[in-house]
Amino acid sequence: MHTWLPDAHVEAPTGGSVILAAITLKIGGYGFLRFALPITPDASAMLDWLIIALSLVAVIYIGLVALVQQDMKKLIAYSSIAHMGFVTLGFFIVFGLHRHTGSLSGATMGIEGGMVQMVSHGFISGALFLCVGVLYDRVHSRQIKDYGGVVNTMPVFAAFMVLFGMANAGLPGTSGFVGEFLVILSSFKASFWIAFLASFTLILGAAYTLWLIKRVIFGEVGNRHVAELQDVNNREIIMLSLLAAAVLLLGLWPDPLTSVMHATADNLLHHITATKLL
Repeated sequence: MHTWLPDAHVEAPTGGSVILAAITLKIGGYGFLRFALPITPDASAMLDWLIIALSLVAVIYIGLVALVQQDMKKLIAYSSIAHMGFVTLGFFIVFGLHRHTGSLSGATMGIEGGMVQMVSHGFISGALFLCVGVLYDRVHSRQIKDYGGVVNTMPVFAAFMVLFGMANAGLPGTSGFVGEFLVILSSFKASFWIAFLASFTLILGAAYTLWLIKRVIFGEVGNRHVAELQDVNNREIIMLSLLAAAVLLLGLWPDPLTSVMHATADNLLHHITATKLL
């Protein structure tokens, strides 16, 4: 549905891309939590198959689209669509879980997983767009083919980008793993095949992210422009360090975030299970 998103990211400056990916993109998920699910639970339950199908399309098809991108910003933008598919899947798998098992065991896990994924994706996608901005400020190109061997001239920057890339691929110990893992666990309780298809994001996410890192960061120095690159300055180090700390903290110790979600998730489940048609 979000065919405008990659083009918007390409045209936007770095700050605009960070705000769009880290904040604005989450408004849709917030709308489901705040309005669609609690106000219209019957319609949400009736159309949950459609949202789940679109979520799986986002996870699998858009992941394949990301694989063939040559523009770093477009690749990360398509990656954002794929990861946000987990958010809607976590929210709407609740109805399938109740339908197939007769209980809501694991439903809270799906909702909280979607919420954690929104927060985590804000950190990771914002950081990746900042990394692209750092390179663009120096080389004035976002094309992957114009880079190669950046680690040889920008080792500190390379460490940050590899960390954020691993988080984007869902590496355990980073925030990218927590939300997706919770949603997949909840999906298993509802349907093995939904969870099986959703798990493809772990393969596709690793494929397009690691291939991007390999072509941009590692290998021999690609050209004269890469050979003349200057490593990140203090301002850039501070910004990337704060995001790296958030990604690692949420990945290693998510309890401070998930503990404040329990009451909200339980209250939302109360509204979801109460029909409004009587």
